[in-house]
This record gives sequence, C-alpha cells and structure tokens, in this order.
Amino acid sequence: MCGIVGYVGEKNATPVLINALKKLEYRGYDSAGIAVLGDEDIIVKKAKGAIKYLVEKITGEIVKDSKNLSKEETEKAEAEYAAQIERTENFVKGNIGIGHTRWATHGEPSDLNAHPHTNVSGTIAVVHNGIIENYAKIKSWLQSQGVVFRSQTDTEVVAHLINYYYEQKKDIFFAVQQALKKLEGSYALGVLCRDFPDRIVAARKDCPLIVGVGKGENFIASDVPAILEYTREVHYLEQKEIAVLYADHVDLYNDEGERIIREPSHVDWDLSAAKKDGYAHFMLKEIHEQPKALTDTLRPRLVFEENRPSDIRFEEFDFDESWKNAGRIVITACGTASYAGMVARYAFEKFARIPVVVDAASEFRYRNPILKQDDIFIVISQSGETADTLEALRIAKRCGAKVIAITNTVGSSVSREADKVIYTWAGPEIAVASTKAYTTQLMCLYLLAIKMGEVRGTIEKQEYLTLLQQLEEIPQKAEKIIQELPVVQKFASEQFNKEKIFYIGRLFDSASSMECALKLKEVSYMHSEAFSAGELKHGPIALVDKNTLVVALATEPALYEKIASNILEVKARGASTMVITQDGKGAFKNCADTIIQIPECGGDLESIVSVIPAQLFAYYCAVQKGLNPDMPRNLAKSVTVE
Repeated sequence: MCGIVGYVGEKNATPVLINALKKLEYRGYDSAGIAVLGDEDIIVKKAKGAIKYLVEKITGEIVKDSKNLSKEETEKAEAEYAAQIERTENFVKGNIGIGHTRWATHGEPSDLNAHPHTNVSGTIAVVHNGIIENYAKIKSWLQSQGVVFRSQTDTEVVAHLINYYYEQKKDIFFAVQQALKKLEGSYALGVLCRDFPDRIVAARKDCPLIVGVGKGENFIASDVPAILEYTREVHYLEQKEIAVLYADHVDLYNDEGERIIREPSHVDWDLSAAKKDGYAHFMLKEIHEQPKALTDTLRPRLVFEENRPSDIRFEEFDFDESWKNAGRIVITACGTASYAGMVARYAFEKFARIPVVVDAASEFRYRNPILKQDDIFIVISQSGETADTLEALRIAKRCGAKVIAITNTVGSSVSREADKVIYTWAGPEIAVASTKAYTTQLMCLYLLAIKMGEVRGTIEKQEYLTLLQQLEEIPQKAEKIIQELPVVQKFASEQFNKEKIFYIGRLFDSASSMECALKLKEVSYMHSEAFSAGELKHGPIALVDKNTLVVALATEPALYEKIASNILEVKARGASTMVITQDGKGAFKNCADTIIQIPECGGDLESIVSVIPAQLFAYYCAVQKGLNPDMPRNLAKSVTVE
C-alpha cells in the first residue's frame, strides 16, 4: 500500500529519490520521506502529506498549487516544481539513499510515523511496504532489551530488529537475513547502513519490489514507472528473495543466502505514459487513452483474413479440450476488477452457455470453496499484486483448478503464479481510480467468452464473425464517446452537489452500474449506490427525493420500456435523471433530464464502453468539488495488504 525507492550510483541521490517517489505517489500520499547517506551519517527528512511538502521542507520553498489552472499555467507550475526538485540536491551530498511514500496502516499520518525509520543510533534506516503481523510481539521483546520506540508504526520494529542482529556480527546482509526469519506478514524492504556506504539491501515477501539495473547506478522501486526515465532493465524479485545493490552490480540471493543468477527483464513501456502530457490529471489522461489501450489489447488477439477479423487467438495459450469440456467458470477479484468479472458473467453465460460464479477475493479466501477439476478459475488484478486475489489464486491451485490470470503488469506475482496469464496492454495506470485498466480487462474477458462460445459450439460461425467485426470497432466507438465530454462536464456542473446518486440497469447494465457507482464514490466522495433496476421498488425507492440523482444504463433494447418506467417512478419523487444509452429512436426523451447517447456496438458489447461517460462524470464531479481525482483520500492504487 506504500511506495518505496532506493538509489546507489554516481548521481546526487536526493533528486533521483524525489522524482521516483513522485511517480509512485499513487501508492500512498499520507506522508513521505528520504534517508541519504552523506559523508559520515544517514540524514533523514520526513513530512506529513503529499511529496510536495517533503520538497518544501528540504528546499524551504513553497510548491505552487497547480489546481484549477489553465493548461499553460499547469505546465509552467509543473516546470517550476521540477526545478525545485532538482534543487533538493543541496539537502545532502550523497550518492546512496532510500525513500518512501506512505499509505497509513499502523499509526496515523504524521511526520513521526513517516518512513524511513531508523535504529536508536540512526546508523540503520529502513523503508517498508506491507504489514508486519507479529510486530507487537517483536516490539515487546525489543522493549525488554531496552529499545525505545519513537513511532506508532509496525515498521520501526524492523529497523531495531536488524540492529539487534547487526550488533552480533557487524554484517548488514547477515542482520537483514536473520531479521527476515523473525518477521510474519508481508514486506518489501529497502535497508541502508552507515557502515556499508556502498550498498542497499532489499527484500520482498508478498509485496512487489523491482530492482532497476542501470549503467553505474542501480535502483529499487515498488513499481516500474518510478525508474523508467533511468533504466528499462529490471529484476522482478521473487518471494523471499534478497537483493544487494552496488553502483556497478546487483547480487541476488534466496532466503538461505544462496546466490541466484538471473538475467534482467526489459520493459517496453513508453516513458510518456507515466507523465500527464498536459492533462490536468492522470485520471483524465487515462480516460482519453482508452481507445489506444483497447486497440493494443485487442488487435494482437485478432486473426485477419482479407482485412477482416476471422478468429481469436491468444499467444499465451491454446483453447484445448479443457475449455470445451469445462463445467463452470469461477471468477475472483477485488474492487473494479471484480465488477469486470460481474459483467463477464453475463458474457460467458450468453456466448459460451456455461455457468459462472463471481466471488470477491476477500471473501473467497476465507471460505472452504468447492472447486472441481473441470473448473476454469479466472483471477483479475490490474497490479498483479492484490493480496486477497493472490491468496485466492493459491487456494484454487491447491484445489487443482486451472488458473487463468488477467493483469496489466508483466512480471507481477499473479502473472508468475497462474497457470496462464493474459495481459491487458493498457500501459501504466497512475491514477488510483481505474479507468483504462477496467475497460481492457473487459475486452480480454469478452474475447475469452466469445472464443469459448466458438470452441463449445454455442455460437454459429456467422455470428462469431459478426462479433469479431463489432469488437474491432470498439476502440473507435470509445473515441467517439470521449469526444462528447462537454455534455458530461455540463451535467456534472449541475449535479455535483446531489446528496445521493443511484445507478441502475438490467442484465449487463446492472453489472456495469456497480463500476459506475464505485468511480463516483472513489474520486468525488459522493454517496452512490448501484442495483438492478428491477429492485428499485423493493426498497431503494424509499430513499429517492429531490436531492437524488438516478443514472440509468440502458443498452438492452428489449428492456427500454421497463427502464423508462423506472425513470418515471423516480422523477415522480423529485429525482434528477440521466440515461446512458445507444438508443437513437427517442425511447427516453420524455422521461430523462439528460441523455448521453453512445454508439451502438451490437452483441451486448456496449458494456465495454458504456462506463466511459460515468468515468467522465465522476472525474468532473471531483474537479467541481475542488478534489484531486488522482489521489482520493484513504485509497491506494494497489492493495497489497489485507
């Protein structure tokens, strides 16, 4: 839930650490800090709040707020901020350091609870992502040894525990190795020691950590965007591996201290994908990137004959007899990814005529699940590091199920542990609230469902070819929706002060409405709920009044009349209404206050794009309220702890 970075090389470490932390701020923004080894001592600087407050504390200069500025003013403010970051090199002259941006779990956000944490003498500094589950027991024991704690965090025990073992042999690698054996829970660690000024020791268990391999410099980071401007060669640390980074090389070890020889992986991501490129926020940029992301995810999986799509082919695996003879699909995920799974349930049942169960991974992992050998188990995770989803995957494998992972992150834990992996080629998604990750997940799931229908003989050949053609047209239809954003922006300016927002729909739209409601509550803090339109009279309508907005998703032509009736019911009770629909014949012109018309996609494919107006609505409501949609309070991009 936090972001950690580390640098060792020839450059001044401070600007490198701050720049890398800025790329990871989506992982945590309660506080931030760095520790840099100077000529003699480790110098620590920490600040509550966003990274700009750390920059202000280091430079003594106020960072200009770029909120609600024009594009030109925003670019100027960002250039000034970048110059201020470069001036942080005056903080301390040192070529090795570690940094951290925090999402609080143990201890309130404060300067004191911010990382890095040190031992009593300040000779060892630690940054940590994860949760040390037995920290209370270790803390009590350390206190009995005379250690005085200064923070409320679980992480501080790590610094003192490493120091305890360091005092035995004066060997930092030995000290870290021994301390790890005592820790229970999850961790990604970066450790700096004054007496070993040429190295950083790093380790991971159940939390992501990469090692960037440069020329005369090396890095650690929680995620790839942090180091893209410095190197594209990375090691994805495996479970319980330890890395020791020097300026000129990196040594990898297993938890027993045995050397590991492994070539780094190359990252192909475009560096510009991790920058705003003139957009006010990453969320808006990533909404606009959806047509390209959908194209990148779709096109490599379509086979063409005479310039027309003729088949679906996944390079990752073949559709063997297990797909034809499968008895059931089980999908598990968390948050936005789980709502993609709920839409996929309708797709698999329609196209492949196979029963589907969708489960929240946070619930699945604590059940005693009933899985069969002919089940196909699908896990979905943008980061590939979601703790609950990972544990659900492991349970499914122990039960003998075939596990397919859908993720956006090459080399992630989910991608390595699943039997097969399907990548959504969405590129880096920096905003906390998922947009392009969700729609590309849906694209992969629709491809699977339609291909499975073809394999099982539940889709006729001509219908199959028609669906492929319709899929190919989805990205351009997404582009057309995004071009209509002024309509959504105007509606948001009129509705952002509503007290209650209900999203309703039927069938596919009922599932899509859940993601629409989640987007709004995530970034605008407006109370929003989603439920099947047919359930309106079974309780929720009691809440409808003049302070209510009801947004109906209506992409099922056979149910237009019923949705129109639902809209009239809420309007009669004073609610404002908006409809997102592909209808062009006026089915809702006499009942909805605002109609957002999306292109007709055919074959129940509208769910891939019907969420886009809701994403834009959520974004503009947040902006209207003066909020930062990229970093909603209390949330982090990747939930790597329970």
